Amino acid sequence: MPDPFLTDEHQLVRNSVREFAQRYVVPITRKMDLEDYYPRDVISELGKQGFLTPSVPPEYGGPGLDFRGSLVVVEELSRYNPTLGFIAEIVNDNIAYALLRYGTNRQKEEILPKIASGEWVASYALSEPCCGSDAAAIETRAERRGGEWVINGKKMWITQGLYADVYIVFARTGPREARHRAITAFLVRRSKCIETSPINVMGIRGTGTSELTFNDCVVGDDDVLGKVNEGFKIAMVTLDLARIGISGVALGLSQGVFDEVLEWARTRMAFGKPLIEFEWIQFQLADMKAKLEIGRTITYKAAWLYDNKDPSFVLYSSIAKLYTAQMAVEIARDGVQILGGFGYSKESFSERAYRDAKVLEIAEGTNEVQRMVIYKILTKGLPEVEL
Repeated sequence: MPDPFLTDEHQLVRNSVREFAQRYVVPITRKMDLEDYYPRDVISELGKQGFLTPSVPPEYGGPGLDFRGSLVVVEELSRYNPTLGFIAEIVNDNIAYALLRYGTNRQKEEILPKIASGEWVASYALSEPCCGSDAAAIETRAERRGGEWVINGKKMWITQGLYADVYIVFARTGPREARHRAITAFLVRRSKCIETSPINVMGIRGTGTSELTFNDCVVGDDDVLGKVNEGFKIAMVTLDLARIGISGVALGLSQGVFDEVLEWARTRMAFGKPLIEFEWIQFQLADMKAKLEIGRTITYKAAWLYDNKDPSFVLYSSIAKLYTAQMAVEIARDGVQILGGFGYSKESFSERAYRDAKVLEIAEGTNEVQRMVIYKILTKGLPEVEL
């Protein structure tokens, strides 16, 4: 069916990603989950095809798609492998976007093409053992010593942290009482001063998720991303965009579950007839499809608003994130139930998706944070947004 928010070009992108996923992604999906395997070669191939950072313009090595185009990429990857969709979302929306918007010419010219091509792995290091949702309370510090910055502290739940060549690190550059007014973003290259410890996670396995410890990591002024003490703004602006992107992960994951369940219902026999002939199954499928289409409409509306420089995208990004995260958990749960014993086995996409879906209610801002954001906009109006 035609989508009012998408063009023929977007559909061509979807077809290309689908072909890529069936060739490169499907064969490694189970291995990634069972072994927590990080597919470095496939991620490099994502970069070569322009699917790792679809929003990056050609002068920096990307295809220069609009945000709806990048959302299509993330959704379609997640339909086959939510982990790779999740990685692409973070690299495009959190990392590449931060560099494009706040990076110096040198940073964009030297670093962004390496990330876009897949040559370098990049991580976004914001969360800490002390603080997840309360990012203004981070404790990692960057202190001035002899004209340089020296970074010490710990980061937690860092996607691709085990394998990253470069990190965007948010560190405190003033007193703790100053909270968000004393946080700066730095570009930190991998070196011996960074210790990595793997974290064994429930779902979205194969992301190289880790704890990071920074021990006297030295960086210069030319490694500051944006301005000193304005790092919190970078974090919040990128999260506004990333909430739409991670909603794309939820859409793709849910579509993958629906595909599996619909085929199962058509072919699985019970009490002498296909499951799909039972009214309860029909109603379940109808509910799953309705939820999925509502989520898709809200999410692509948010992306369309961003592409059209409408500041209300901030409101719809949180609405999309809140709705689709819950939707994905519900659809995956119902999918496992319809599949029965097969749904409970590691052979099932829906089993993996059920574990994967939970992180969508946590990453890029929890359900509770989205409700806080939505309520704040309802009562105080839209925040000032640079578009």
